[in-house]
Amino acid sequence: MKSLSFPSALFAGLMTGLSFAAPASAFTAFVTNEKDNTVSVIDTVTQKVVKTVTVGRRPRGIVVSKNGKEVYVCTSDDDRIEVLDTKTLQPLRTLPSGPDPETFTLGPDGNLLFVSNEDDNMVTVIDIAKNEQVTEIPVGVEPEGMGVSPDGKVLVNTSETTNMATFIDTSTWKVTANVLVESRPRIAVFSPDGQYLWVSSEVGGKVNVIDVATHKIVKKIGFTIPAVNSDAIQPVGIRLTQDGKYAFVALGPANRVAVIDAKTFEVEKYLLVGQRVWQMAFTPDQKQLYTTNGVSNDVSVIDVETLKVTKSIPVGAYPWGVAIAPQ
Repeated sequence: MKSLSFPSALFAGLMTGLSFAAPASAFTAFVTNEKDNTVSVIDTVTQKVVKTVTVGRRPRGIVVSKNGKEVYVCTSDDDRIEVLDTKTLQPLRTLPSGPDPETFTLGPDGNLLFVSNEDDNMVTVIDIAKNEQVTEIPVGVEPEGMGVSPDGKVLVNTSETTNMATFIDTSTWKVTANVLVESRPRIAVFSPDGQYLWVSSEVGGKVNVIDVATHKIVKKIGFTIPAVNSDAIQPVGIRLTQDGKYAFVALGPANRVAVIDAKTFEVEKYLLVGQRVWQMAFTPDQKQLYTTNGVSNDVSVIDVETLKVTKSIPVGAYPWGVAIAPQ
């Protein structure tokens, strides 16, 4: 082996003692703006809006395909789901959503899209590749949140007026259970291990944690914020970290995101964000959490490691949903 010259050896020794910060991962965030019928496109490195795309009327739910190539947008007042290319931002096609699609979720393999249709009390299942409906499932009045288990075997819908979480077997498309929760349930999210379902109740002011195997509520999580009226604490969006450590809950007009220990179900802290925080999405590396703030017309960025709000990004009018894709 050839020995290093003195300058080379010195340089190698110096380099050994140094560490370099990894560059920020490049992702693209897509935010639906309900009042001006647009999608704001944010570069997560510069944390600035780089483009605004016009879509159909009243865009709300939004999700990125598993391969990151397409973004699906519920344009509720046009009764359709628009598909955009994530790179060119050009419209590709529409999906047969059923009337007034509000929110949706993708199955774990990315082939099926599960859509809540608020006007006809149905859940629509769409085969994305075939661009056709697979089935429609009757659920409660004003269906809203959609969640699917990590193994894809259980689908859940929340109904705002019936105040239920409806469990559906995806092998038969049959309802297997209805669990009553507090009033106006909004979002349903499974824990990463599939053991629990987290359901937010906007008017009821609580998050219910449901045992998926028994359909029993194991915890009702309430929220108390100093100097904030309890009527203003309205849980909506929920996101859980993949490591099972934290749950984040958007608290609407309270202008806070609650940070919850996902194992003990105890609230650890509240993070002040923009006005009327609604939905949230992690960057794919889960280092940042983006929130949509409907009244202040901006997006807040939360650093997940430090649990601090690091940025506010102005977007369009009445931001509703957010989804994030690799660049």
